[in-house]
Amino acid sequence: MKQEVKRDELFLEMIHQNEGIIYKVVSFYADAEHPIGDLYQEVVLNLWKSYPSFRGESKYSTWIYRIALNTCVSFYRRNKKNVTYVDISVDMPEIEDSSEEIQELYKLINCLGKIERALVLLYLDDKSYKEIAEITGLSVTNVATKLSRIKEKLRLMSNGQN
Repeated sequence: MKQEVKRDELFLEMIHQNEGIIYKVVSFYADAEHPIGDLYQEVVLNLWKSYPSFRGESKYSTWIYRIALNTCVSFYRRNKKNVTYVDISVDMPEIEDSSEEIQELYKLINCLGKIERALVLLYLDDKSYKEIAEITGLSVTNVATKLSRIKEKLRLMSNGQN
């Protein structure tokens, strides 16, 4: 019983220390029908279910990113017909630079597919290609290729060629 209490406390501490990651991911996937709070709870539930099997082979933050992204992407695959899009800047109050260029970038990112948005989120969070590969389950080469294509896609979209 005492060991269960310790495990619960460690889990809650880990969630508290990494809640910024969870909020960042769910804010990229939240919409009017699926608010941030609902997705946050879904992610925490999945983290709790997976916590006993966490082997410590990666950092907690890497594991949390992976669970959060998989939860959000899976959630939208199940509810694909109900997906709507909102301006991502509304859900991202931590963006300090409110210049028109930054706002436009986030509008363009919001138009990307779910997997592309996940890669951009990790890239913008200064994750290395190796870390992104570890989180997403892609190879480092695949991450580099996809990010290169996404950058080109964003460039074309910003020039009105989408």
